[in-house]
Amino acid sequence: MGDSASRIPISNPKPRIRNPDEAAHPVGLLDRIAPRRSEPDVPPPPAPVAEPIFATKALRKFLTTLTSRESPVLLDLGPVVGSNVSFFGEQLGCKIFVEDIFADLDRHVRDAKLDALPEFLKTRFPQADGSVDGILCWDLIDYMDRRAAQELANELTRVLRPEGALLGFFGTAQARDTRYTKYIIVDEVTLKHRWYPAARGRQAILLNRDIIRLFHGLRVSDSFLLQNNLREILFRKPA
Repeated sequence: MGDSASRIPISNPKPRIRNPDEAAHPVGLLDRIAPRRSEPDVPPPPAPVAEPIFATKALRKFLTTLTSRESPVLLDLGPVVGSNVSFFGEQLGCKIFVEDIFADLDRHVRDAKLDALPEFLKTRFPQADGSVDGILCWDLIDYMDRRAAQELANELTRVLRPEGALLGFFGTAQARDTRYTKYIIVDEVTLKHRWYPAARGRQAILLNRDIIRLFHGLRVSDSFLLQNNLREILFRKPA
């Protein structure tokens, strides 16, 4: 009696019914630890590519020329960049016209009408003479042949007011790839650039004297050679 009182009753487990598939395909220990070879490997998502950042020396000087004007008018020759529009709006309270000449150039190349580009540029800008306080030319000139570049320079000089400023970038080394660059303003001394496809690459590298001849109606106020082989030139229109 004493022995029977100390025993712990053990219930009999229910018999396990084997799945027929288990008999045909037994699951081993390694199968439980590692995925089977037949299962496709899913690669991890690619890491985001950081956009190159570089210091600009001319942008701050360009901004300074505009701060003396109340509600200045700014002409941007590149594609629309929302953060740039916000930056200039906050810094200057200016009116901005975005005229994407890169898109015009691309269209003329794709339509095999590049010879018509100089005439097109003569009537491209609706702005009145001397009505613009500042122009962002970026590196547009690098992608144009000499005739088109000259017509563009003539029109930009026409719309720029006396004492107005034009900021241009010019490559000093031939690029091998075919792409345009969006310049994104981080702050007044820092730019980010983002590449996008282009219908043509940069043309012949212009020497300083060639650039000055293009903009013969303007004078060079400042010129800086950056470490990324880009030359920044700030032009002013004589009073």
